[in-house]
Amino acid sequence: MFKKDISPGAKSKVKSSVQRAIRSKITDTYPLLAPHIDEIIPKKSQLDLVKLPDRITLYALDTTPLFFQHMDDPLIPHLRIVHQFPSCFPRIRIDRGAIRFVLSGATLMAPGLTSAGGRLPSGAPPPPPADDDDGAPEGRYEGRELEEGEVVVVEAEGKEEACMIGQLRVGTREVKEKKKGVVIDAGHYLGDGLWKMVLD
Repeated sequence: MFKKDISPGAKSKVKSSVQRAIRSKITDTYPLLAPHIDEIIPKKSQLDLVKLPDRITLYALDTTPLFFQHMDDPLIPHLRIVHQFPSCFPRIRIDRGAIRFVLSGATLMAPGLTSAGGRLPSGAPPPPPADDDDGAPEGRYEGRELEEGEVVVVEAEGKEEACMIGQLRVGTREVKEKKKGVVIDAGHYLGDGLWKMVLD
């Protein structure tokens, strides 16, 4: 989606009523972000709408990109938001071998998720956190199966921060059953044009 460097297009102020609707849409889509919404988009702040190529809209606060949207697709957080609030999004993990492909803009394929280093939701409820739990590195992949069209964070085996975010083209149950095919074909990844873009 953002393989090439991009230059921001026309910038305009978002009306306060639209800004309230965006805040509401964000908390509906990402319920775990609800406690942080005032930190992400303070009530008295002025949100900007920035036009990007390929009919993509970017919402930014001053020079900080927050969320982007392609036409009527869901609002997708910029990776900087994901890194700031990593536990607020559903996630999957790719194995070490898939990292270089994802970071070069390749389509995320099922084998990178179904191999030994990959992780998909188990479909079982997550275990309760233990007192000595330090983020439950493996337990965070427990939970419900994810459906086609859901926005998901892609983490990488052996890495701390997420490397990609995008919409699933197939549900995780189907990925586990078929073990092949496209999982995410257009996402925002570390080092892509959106990541490197500077807003003035």
